[in-house]
Parts: sequence; structure tokens; C-alpha cells
Amino acid sequence: MRKAFICPTKYVQGEDELLNLGYFVSTYGKTALLIAHPDDIARVQDKLDKTAEKFGVKFVTSSFSGQCSRQEVARLQEVAKENKCDCTIGLGGGKAIDTAKCVAQGDALIIVPTIVATDAPTSHSAVLYTPDGAFDDYAYFKQSPSVILIDTTVIANAPVRFLVSGMGDALSTYFEARATTRAFANVNAGLPCGYREGLCGPAKSTNAAFIFAKTCYEMLLENGVKAKQACECKKVTQALENIIETNVLLSGIGFESGGLAAAHAIHDGLTILEGSHKYMHGEKVAFGTIIQLVLENAPTEELHEVLDFCLAVGLPVCLEDIGVDTITDEKLMQVAEKSCIPEESVHSMPFPITVDDVAAAIITADKIGKEYKMKKMSK
Repeated sequence: MRKAFICPTKYVQGEDELLNLGYFVSTYGKTALLIAHPDDIARVQDKLDKTAEKFGVKFVTSSFSGQCSRQEVARLQEVAKENKCDCTIGLGGGKAIDTAKCVAQGDALIIVPTIVATDAPTSHSAVLYTPDGAFDDYAYFKQSPSVILIDTTVIANAPVRFLVSGMGDALSTYFEARATTRAFANVNAGLPCGYREGLCGPAKSTNAAFIFAKTCYEMLLENGVKAKQACECKKVTQALENIIETNVLLSGIGFESGGLAAAHAIHDGLTILEGSHKYMHGEKVAFGTIIQLVLENAPTEELHEVLDFCLAVGLPVCLEDIGVDTITDEKLMQVAEKSCIPEESVHSMPFPITVDDVAAAIITADKIGKEYKMKKMSK
């Protein structure tokens, strides 16, 4: 059996850690291409100036367009070449981070998240879009980022919703890894850049990845509510530190090396519902996790534990919580069909999945979530 595990070379987090960014740049040279939205740069400009001066490095700003498109990647690669940049920095949210991955092509890449809304920073993959924002393709690189650097003070001062959304994304990690392991399904860690050219085959998960995924869930239950409270106060506490690590490192390795299953596939299906468009990835994944638990007939105690967590931190537990007050049978089937296309991760479940199965699980999970929320509110 071929197994695979992939992870970043170095992960560092701490208060005011951005002041050490210049050191990591200096391990590659003197000049770094900085890919970031102007607003994100403005939030941390003082720290960028201080670390550049302290370590004698230069940041080449890139006038990032905000879209991870092939055209923008090509433009930024030329900027890096013209300025003889020694490394690439992706600072900000998902689009800036993915663009940096594409520009660096797996070499000398430093990722600096300013929010922890998803577990994407550690992965060796990126999502490409067209210039007008439509999905284009997935890209896989030869290795994960060289350095993940997180300034926990910056995260503490970001909107709380981002932190909670990251917990929603992380919530699925254990349950999807468990399903993948039981099914002996393939994981993303087995997909290097040459995979599509047939240079190597797929791979299964490792015991190490499953431990990451299990610990991810345990950390959420223990620290989630306390971390949210700390973020609401804009303060760094041990609980917030734990959840930052959970949202990024534990969940990131857990999903990529442990596997995706129904929760993320159903998230992809839910995106066709117009009402859901204003809700974040992790928020929809949280409800997708509840649907997966219904789909696999998880023990009632486990389902209630997940529902309690979602309600405690403010994650969705039913369709109306993601902006869908009503759903027609036609729309329901469209969601289920999109969730079940051949390339979706729903087929990593340890039993055959049909469109009707997913449709039934969505409606049932919606009813369970509504009733459970009402019961809790009435107490």
C-alpha cells in the first residue's frame, strides 16, 4: 500500500511574530516579492518596516489584483524576475496565499496568514480562478510552503467571524479523515505537481495524519469557545493560540494527508444555492459535517456533541443558518448531484453514495439542526 504525508518545512506562530519575517527572508537572500492586498499590507505596515530594517531585507510590493488567475500569476512572476527576488511571501487571506503558491511553484515560499478562516495555508495546492472570479482549475506543487509564519496579535485583532469560520473548516477534519481511513481512500498528499502527467500514483493516509485530525477535533471542543471570547476581546490567550494552531496546522495537515470526504463535497454542492453565497467556506463546511454525520448514521451522542459545539461558537446547524430559508425538490437534487460528481470527495466515504442518499441526508440534517437549536433556545 502506498501512503503519503506532506507538511510545511517550518511552522512558527507567536505574538508580534511578524517582526521576525525579515529573518526568514534573509535565509534566502535580501529581496522578497510580497503578494498581498493593499489593505492587509496597511494593517501590518509598521511591523513590515521594522523587520525589513532589522534584518536588512527589502519587500517588493506587487500591486496584487486580488484574484488568483493565470494572468496575475504570470505578471507577478515577471515582477519577481525583474526585481531578482530571492523568495515569495503570500500575506493575507486565501487568494493572496494561493497566488503566492502559484508564483513560487513550490520553492522559497513564506506564507503569512492575517486571518485563520481556512486550513489552506499549509497545503501544497492552490485554486486558480479566471480574472472575473470563476473557477478555473486546481494546482499542485512539489512541496508545501517552506515557512508558515503567524502573528497571533494580528489574528486576535481580525474579525471574529474569520476565526469561527476556520473552526468550521477544522470541524470536518476528523470526521472526513475517519471516513477516508475506513474506506482506504486516496488523499491529497499523494498528488504532487507531476500527478496529472502520470509520474506517480495516488496514495493512502498515514497514522500520523489521522492523529493530527483527531487532535484537531479535541482541541476545538476544549478551546473553541474560549478562543472566540479572547478574539472578541482582541487578546491573545493560550486558548486562542491553540485554536490558531488547530485551524491552520492540525486541520491543514489533517485534511491534506488525512483525506476529505462528504463534508467538503456537500459544501461544494451547497454553493449553488444563492442564499449561501454570503456565507464563508468554513460556515458551510460545518453544516456539511452535520450532513455527513447523518449520512453515515453516526451515534446520537456524537451528533449532539457536534451540534452543541456549533451552537456554542456560532456555526450553522441548518439550511436557514446559511441563508436558505426554503429549498425546492429541484434545487435539492441539484445540490446533491453536484456533491456526487465523479471527482468529488464524497466517494471517499466507506460505503457507496448516491444522489438520493445525499438529498435525504441534507433534508434530515436540516430538520435535526432546526429542532435541536429550538430546543436549546427554549431552555
